[in-house]
Parts: sequence; C-alpha cells; structure tokens
Amino acid sequence: MADTLQRFLQAKVQNITFRAGRLSRLTPQDVGIRPRDVPYAPSPAHFAAANTRLDEIDRDVRRALSRLSSRLGDAPPPPSEVLERNALLEREIDRARRAYGLFFDVFSQRGTRFAPALAACDVIAVDCFQAVRKNAPGLLHGPVLKPLTYLEHSFSPATFRRGVLLSRLLGERNPFPLIRVPYERVEAPWGMGVILHEIGHNLQADLGIWQETQVALQRRVLHATGNPWLTRLWGRWHKEIFADLMACLLGGPASVHSMKDFLAHPPSRVLTFHPLSVHPTPFLRVFIQAEMLRRMGFLRQARDVRDNWNRLYGASLPFARIPRLLLRTAPRLIPHVVDEIAFQSRRGLAQRALVDVVPFWPADQERIEQAAESLAQGHIPPGLAPRHVVSASREALERRLAPPERISRTVLNHLVRLGSRNARMPTESITLAA
Repeated sequence: MADTLQRFLQAKVQNITFRAGRLSRLTPQDVGIRPRDVPYAPSPAHFAAANTRLDEIDRDVRRALSRLSSRLGDAPPPPSEVLERNALLEREIDRARRAYGLFFDVFSQRGTRFAPALAACDVIAVDCFQAVRKNAPGLLHGPVLKPLTYLEHSFSPATFRRGVLLSRLLGERNPFPLIRVPYERVEAPWGMGVILHEIGHNLQADLGIWQETQVALQRRVLHATGNPWLTRLWGRWHKEIFADLMACLLGGPASVHSMKDFLAHPPSRVLTFHPLSVHPTPFLRVFIQAEMLRRMGFLRQARDVRDNWNRLYGASLPFARIPRLLLRTAPRLIPHVVDEIAFQSRRGLAQRALVDVVPFWPADQERIEQAAESLAQGHIPPGLAPRHVVSASREALERRLAPPERISRTVLNHLVRLGSRNARMPTESITLAA
C-alpha cells in the first residue's frame, strides 16, 4: 500500500514539474500573429513588458519547484508535506496561468477580423496622451507604453489603468493600460466618445491627480451645501465625472452626444439611484456634461443636450427613484462640480487647470464639422487629430451625411494608416512606445 501511495505522489510531482515553467514567455507567433497582422499587432515593447512580468512570476515558480524537488530524495517526505509543497507550487503556477492567459487573450485578438478596429483605438489613445504632452510638457514623464484595446462580451467599455492590481491576476500589477470594448462597438467610431472617457481615466491616473481632485471636490461641495452625505456622494463620483469632462475636452460636443447615446435607456434605469455606485446617476450625468459644454463656450450645443434630456425624462421625473435632496440641489451643485474639476488649477498639473492641459477651441469644432462633410465623400482632411476624427464621424452620423458602413470604413482605414506611419517613427518622436 505504501509503495502504491509513493508512486501516486511521485506521478503527481512529475505532472506538476512538467507544467511548471511552460507559461513563461509569449511571442507574436505564440498568439497567432501572421505577417499580414503585423500592422495591428502590439508593439515589441508590449511583448517585452508582458514577458518581464511572466519572467518575474516564473522565478517564483522555479523557487517553489526547487523547494519541492529538494525533499524528494532517497527518504521520501511525509505525504502531507508533499501535498503542502505541491500546493505552494500550484499557487505560483496559477499566477503564471492567469497572467499568461490575460496577455494571450489581449494579444491574440490582433490576428482576428477586429484587428484593424483595435489598432484604430490604439491610435486614438496615443493621440489623447500626445495632446497632454503637447499642451503641458513635462506632466507625463518619459516614454510610456500606450494603452491597448481588447474585446470582451460585456455591455460597457471599461479600463484597467497602468500599475493597478488586477484581481484576475491575483493581485499582479497591470504593466500597461488596458481598455475593454464590447465586440459590436469597436467598429462604430461614432460611439468612441465612450473610449475617450476610458482614456480620461488613464490620463487622470498617469497624471497622479486622483486624490487631489477628490479632496478639492469634497471641499467645494461641503462649502456649497454643508451636507456631509452630499459631500461623500459627489466625492465618490469624482473619477467618473473627471473622465466625462476629459472626454468633452478631447472630443468636443460630439463626445457628449456619444455618451448621451450610451446613457439613454428607459426611465426606469436612467432615473434610478445606486447609493454605492462610483458612477453619477445617468439622469444627472448628462447635465454635468451639458454644463461642461456651456463653460467651454458651446452654448447652443449645451442647450440642445439639456433640452433633449429633459424631453426624454422630464415627464417621468416625479416617479424617479432618486433622493429628492440630490435632485433639488443638483442644479446648484453641478456648476460648482464642473468648475472645480475642470477649471481650477491643481498642484499635480503644475498649477494649471484641466482645460489648460487639454484645451478644446471653437476652431477645433469647426474643423470637425468640415471633416464630417469630407468624410461623407470618403476621405478625411490631413492633419485632423485622431480624437477629432472620432468626433467628425459622430457629426456625420447624426447629420446623416453618409451611411454608417461608409463612415466606419473610412475612419478605421484612415486611423490604421496613421498608426502604421507612426510605428515607423522613432519612439522619441511619439513619446509613447508604439
């Protein structure tokens, strides 16, 4: 009986020894990147970052394997000790499996039909970071890896910022920003205002102004209302409001239309309040963006957004499941909130305001509207920023200047060509690893 048990334990050790270390490196070939997929593939720097993380985990796997092997001599250890050391090794292999699986899933999508659209999202993300570097040199330090977009069967986009601890990776840090997009949204550029929102989250994190923004907003709300509950509530919403306002600055009025499209649902959903949610209730969220447009100088567009939202939900407002105190104070508080987040200077921004770091001018909107006309003819004016190309596609869609299929094809092809051109430039020229 003892010999049978030892043979079983030895086979178990042989099995886990064979599995250990098999997930320590990823190459483009491993994830199925073919020569024709190279223009859409993650950069060598992204593969290197993933492999650095996998190598760190693999060293822990090897150490755990060494501890297990060292006890398997002529005098076998007690079975319980073998199981315990085996479990420690299994834990490290699980870390490797999760990290390898995440990188494999993200990278391998660049060999699918969605690869051009994912590469187009990469170009938009780089352009948003470049806007900050251009208008506020020095705030973002050194070359950093650009965000990568990937697909999931989720309802809404989301992001996992640089360096955040991912539960999917058992607490491993994320080496570069990841932006999650639902499958059916990635080929609809007119809806990418929500992508600008996710990039806004990454910019807030990389600029290091999470805490400063929250503290300033809470101080402002408390001063305006004297109410601790409202102070905590608006403070909890600060990240999502910041990302919404950043999207306004990155894309202009079209980004608000895109977000309004995303948030427009039956009144039973829009007029519901979730007390622990980090997102402002959708009914108020659109009014926050309308106020931002007003402060940016787009008075007509701001009025249209407010009027449309009131026409959609005003009649149902008496039945809203939103605290009356929140509804009653929101019209007075929203201008305070927008002013504090977007128009007040921050130490973390070198005593500049968000609108100084990412300005959006009437001239930008004029170029976007002109580009919408050109897009209807199947081309995009040279020199238009990729983030503004997204806005032009929204303008073209809402004004019905071209069929959606033509808008999508023209925009995605244009952005992919821009990405290929940037990939041939030195890293120093674009300051983000391509």
